[in-house]
Amino acid sequence: MGGLQENGNGGAQKYRRMDSEENPEVSDGGNNNSSRKYVLACAIFASLNSVLLGYDIGVMSGAIIFIKEDLKISDVQVEVLVGILSIISLLGSLAGGKTSDAIGRKWTMAFAAFVFQTGAVIMAFAPSFPVLLVGRLLAGIGIGFGVMIAPVYIVEISPTVARGSLTSFPEIFINIGILLGYVSNYAFSGLSVHINWRIMLAVGVLPSVFIGFALFVIPESPRWLVMQNRIDEARLVLMKTNENANEVDERLAEIQKAAGGLGNAGKYEEKAVWYELLYPSPEVRRMLITGCGIQVLQQITGIDATVYYSPTIFKDAGIKGNTQVLAATIAVGFTKTIFILVAIFLIDKVGRKPLLYVSTIGMTFCLFSLGLTLSLLENNSVGIRLAILCVCGNVAFFSIGIGPICWVLSSEIFPLRLRAQASGIGAVGSRVSSGLIAMSFLSVSHAITVGGTFFVFAAISALSVGFIYKCVPETKGKSLEQIEMLFQNDGRLQVGELELEDVHLVQKQ
Repeated sequence: MGGLQENGNGGAQKYRRMDSEENPEVSDGGNNNSSRKYVLACAIFASLNSVLLGYDIGVMSGAIIFIKEDLKISDVQVEVLVGILSIISLLGSLAGGKTSDAIGRKWTMAFAAFVFQTGAVIMAFAPSFPVLLVGRLLAGIGIGFGVMIAPVYIVEISPTVARGSLTSFPEIFINIGILLGYVSNYAFSGLSVHINWRIMLAVGVLPSVFIGFALFVIPESPRWLVMQNRIDEARLVLMKTNENANEVDERLAEIQKAAGGLGNAGKYEEKAVWYELLYPSPEVRRMLITGCGIQVLQQITGIDATVYYSPTIFKDAGIKGNTQVLAATIAVGFTKTIFILVAIFLIDKVGRKPLLYVSTIGMTFCLFSLGLTLSLLENNSVGIRLAILCVCGNVAFFSIGIGPICWVLSSEIFPLRLRAQASGIGAVGSRVSSGLIAMSFLSVSHAITVGGTFFVFAAISALSVGFIYKCVPETKGKSLEQIEMLFQNDGRLQVGELELEDVHLVQKQ
């Protein structure tokens, strides 16, 4: 700590981030570029499972039109088929924490891809609704594993200065998958009804090739390796993902302290972890409210209903013909993808909380405007243009804030001993909320109209602004251990802690 003392009282800015590239005394340009590229590659490969989820969401919005016609299924069966994936994914999310602690983050991602692909193949060849539903159930379990483990892996392998941007990658790849699903719908919609939806679903198998390749590229999480008392392996991974030897030693010391010390990998047994989550201390309760609350709000503002049922929304606005409807959904996919890319550049510069405010306020306005448009201006050209504009605006505001930041927060706010299981609980809340919205959208729309349904979503979105103000702290630029202290201090760090943003601080007794 002698280097800190040499800076004197006025040196806070000088040592504010000792281990970043801003300190010329410890930086190496070539090694910086190498480590950044390696971490970027790991984040990309770890996010490939998210392409599967996104593709399924996007492709099902169009495929369901032809499935309904080919298999002669009812609106209720459509709701079950669309929504059951999110509901059943809770099994994967619940099991994901235990599985990732047992076999590692990396191989849990591999297992998620295998289960999803099995379900996708069954769906593509399904001769009837029951068989299609079985494939959908398997795909849901795989998605549950995937959406839970990818952000956990990325947040554990990323340096602090880039953690927010890199942890946004799964959301980016979900959006890329959604766009690919929309494009697939449009590309194959001209084929016969018996064939086109099967090809649409079968194309989703292709990312498995890249996921298989990724297993030979990405390392195991250094934090998981420390929990298994594999310290030398953890150090090797940190040497690849961090910029200099001093930083590696600091990170390793931080992780060992957070994990409970060397040789205590078995300290946090499953029962103890679940007991702490089910009977939480005040600080853990605040973490759960924030992490799980933001996950649920992300879904009950209706984003999956907007994406899954965008053809229904556009038909209600007055667009005629399946091809024209599917072409309009491509605009939604492009918008969603472009704005998630904007978010990744802003999240570590602007911060989490300002983007969340912009996102939820903007979504509230767009959802309310969409409700008015569908209620007052249906079946005319102005109404159609406004409906497309409102849907694109809603997904844009979602993608620039609550979409990616939800996963960032839920992965970084929990301490290491609880991270996997707590993130699993948050993912369960997200998937169940998504499933309930997807399984009830058509029925609710028949009862109160499509426009009335979006008024309800607008009201929920308005409430989410208050939740963010009250329950979500700013985590930009803070180490994972400091974020834990934020909740211990009820959202406040002391002055000295703010200056030493990346130095692990021992909790005061």
